[in-house]
Amino acid sequence: MIPSNQAFTVRCTRLRSAPVPHILLLFILLPLLFHAVLGSQTPLIRDSSSSASVSSMVDDEVFVQLENADIEHSKAVDSAVLGKYNLWRREYDNEHTDTKVKFMRDQMIMARVYMVLAKSKNMFDMYEELMNQLKESQRAVGKATADADLPKSAPETIKAMNQLLSKVKGQMYDCKTFIQNLRGMLQSADEQARGLKKQSTFLSQLAAKTIPNAIHCLSMRLSIDYYLLPPEQRKFPRSENLENPNLYHYALFSDNVLAASVVVNSTIMNAKEPEKHVFHLVTDKLNFGAMNMWFLLNPPGDATIHVENVDDFKWLNSSYCPVLRQLESSAMKEYYFTAAHPTTLSAGSSNLKYRNPKYLSMLNHLRFYLPQVYPKLNKILFLDDDIVVQKDLTPLWYEDLKGNVNGAVETCGESFHRFDKYLNFSNPHIAQNFDSNACGWAYGMNMFDLDTWKKKDITGIYHKWQTLNEDRALWKLGTLPPGLLTFYKLTHPLKKSWHVLGLGYNPSIDRSEIENAAVVHYNGNMKPWLELAMTKYRPLWTRYINYDHSYIRNCKLRT
Repeated sequence: MIPSNQAFTVRCTRLRSAPVPHILLLFILLPLLFHAVLGSQTPLIRDSSSSASVSSMVDDEVFVQLENADIEHSKAVDSAVLGKYNLWRREYDNEHTDTKVKFMRDQMIMARVYMVLAKSKNMFDMYEELMNQLKESQRAVGKATADADLPKSAPETIKAMNQLLSKVKGQMYDCKTFIQNLRGMLQSADEQARGLKKQSTFLSQLAAKTIPNAIHCLSMRLSIDYYLLPPEQRKFPRSENLENPNLYHYALFSDNVLAASVVVNSTIMNAKEPEKHVFHLVTDKLNFGAMNMWFLLNPPGDATIHVENVDDFKWLNSSYCPVLRQLESSAMKEYYFTAAHPTTLSAGSSNLKYRNPKYLSMLNHLRFYLPQVYPKLNKILFLDDDIVVQKDLTPLWYEDLKGNVNGAVETCGESFHRFDKYLNFSNPHIAQNFDSNACGWAYGMNMFDLDTWKKKDITGIYHKWQTLNEDRALWKLGTLPPGLLTFYKLTHPLKKSWHVLGLGYNPSIDRSEIENAAVVHYNGNMKPWLELAMTKYRPLWTRYINYDHSYIRNCKLRT
């Protein structure tokens, strides 16, 4: 039989004097209590309907009476037992129970600030008044952590301090002058921040383009030893492979001995048939001896290698090459040389990347003359010197380019790295001939069909656009923009796993992408041979360097 409300109320009344833990236990066991009272006459209520059915059996007024009674009882309980915070006390119903304490501490902070200002302005009477009131506030707050711990005099102390701070503020500041000074300070700080940002950009770009001392040391030592060799010892073996179209040929243009060695080593170590791979290295006059000496001392196994000096290509002159012709103009000399020496760091930072020496080097533009450099070859794989090969690349020679000249990995996402990122579409030459939403692609690992190149006169197309860009109205810098124009609608997209980019600037590349990539590319400022390099990516590059090599050890190159 279900008990009446009157009987239940009697039971609850007997519990009013019970200790608080017992009350809490009662509410935890309440559903079981009802089941025990009901016995076998009523089946145990199940699942989600349980709490609703029990609640309907108990009068809400009973719970209110019970709660009020126990609140009164808890106030008499020794705080040493229950602590300062008690769930049942009304003053702790609000979760923000330290509002006054926080406000008083804020007042004390402001008082200290005004004391410093008052002292700096020789306002000693105000300084003394602030100090006295600060001591009063400190005594009132003491070790209080909640409003309930404050003395009864706390509201008066708060009021007194508030009045004093208002008075001090009125005497110490003219609001109009203060606002003007504050605006001036903000403007000055903003200008300083912009200047520091420009300096930071300048220095990071400068560091990225500077050859480390250790690599410079390596190049100098190798060059000296090379020119001490007799001429007959300066030749590489297997020269007959250099023009064999049935082998796998690579083009690598670099002035960095260590970087070139990593490209060659990583390619050979991952190749299934190393003896069929041929490396065509081109460097400048300064590094020609060093590049030769390194690979004479460290030949790439059974692979073939050959090193050339770009200055020996006599056909590459200003009468044939628009870039060389433009570099001889007074306007270009002014842009690249005179303007490249700013009076301050921040003044030169904005255009530093446009004046990067690599954009003046024919090593960078030589990629547009591959059939002229290698007239007997029909296909060649172009590699940048800031890449690492992780898989066998021979399947690329069997990739069907579908009549295109360039096989490359596309870099456009939903809206990134499309043509409008690199080219000036306000110029009619660009706007009338190209789609601004066309997908960009990457240099760094490109398969070029040299036979199709010759048929379509790709070098002539490049010359046309380079000539039109004499005033830099079509694009600002680099070889990628003219590459996009030259190979427009002549580029075959390769699978992205062939070439993963961003290891020189992007710290959040998915690890699985890197592990599955045939080639990883450190494009960006954080090259793996620099101290700027990202630590997480650098081991992919350093694993192909023998740090016990005598030249590397003597030049103090470190991992």
